[in-house]
Amino acid sequence: MNAFTALHVFFYRLSAGRVGGRFRGTPVLLLTTIGRKTAKRRTPLLYTAEGNSWVVVASNGGRPTDPSWWSNLKRNPEAEIQIGREIRKAQARKASTEEKTRLWPLLTKMYPTYNDYQRKTDREISVVILEP
Repeated sequence: MNAFTALHVFFYRLSAGRVGGRFRGTPVLLLTTIGRKTAKRRTPLLYTAEGNSWVVVASNGGRPTDPSWWSNLKRNPEAEIQIGREIRKAQARKASTEEKTRLWPLLTKMYPTYNDYQRKTDREISVVILEP
């Protein structure tokens, strides 16, 4: 998976999102976090726009632990996102219960597999809001 992710990031950045900017019709952004153990990490993530913010899901494929990017952001919520050619600074926060209740149906309509991931794990999968 790491090799696939590295290739995805490489081609996304090289092509300004023309390659790797969509997955099964869903838009993809690159999230750069400051790693807890390493300097920086870039992760391609499916997202949806919500006003002037972006919403991502910390699913980790339904594994029992949070994805490293979410663990990084909980420690340091400052991040950078790239959508196509545009690079922006963002602050991450966990969606409130009310926000998640409203956003989850939109996210699972966009990518139905999120429901499968939630069924696979005992942890509550976090919805993360990236604000400018």
